[in-house]
Amino acid sequence: MKISNLVFILTIISMCSICLAQSSSKDFLDEHNKARKEVGVEPLVWNETLVTYGQNYVNSKKKTCEFEHSMGPYGENLAMGYGEFSGRDSVKMWVGEKPNYDEKSNKCVKDECLHYTQVVWKDTKSVGCARAKCDNNAIYIICNYYPPGNYIGSRPY
Repeated sequence: MKISNLVFILTIISMCSICLAQSSSKDFLDEHNKARKEVGVEPLVWNETLVTYGQNYVNSKKKTCEFEHSMGPYGENLAMGYGEFSGRDSVKMWVGEKPNYDEKSNKCVKDECLHYTQVVWKDTKSVGCARAKCDNNAIYIICNYYPPGNYIGSRPY
């Protein structure tokens, strides 16, 4: 193998690891637990069963990239983006809904806040997330939570 080919291959490998660096299980988990720490709830642990469930789901949507919930047995957050949309980006987007949640009334006061409340739901113990690139180049991300949250009338924390 020529040195130039070897350099090219090593460059591609290093670029791929950079692309995936913000979508590792640690990245997803760190962003979730950072938000949970802010409101005083226990950190989540990574759950491979939830990862498998989520990966199967997003893989099934790669062709059509239909943005709809799986209606499965777990709590669930979905995100979609383009380019280098990472796992960290998706969790930050959900946590960005925090200002829409009014703790006093336990309601979303404007726009959406239920992605945020699922991230910080006090009774949830584990999370598993998956990511797939759709045929239209969108990045489809799912995080599943066990036990699920967002029960009407209950407070997230």
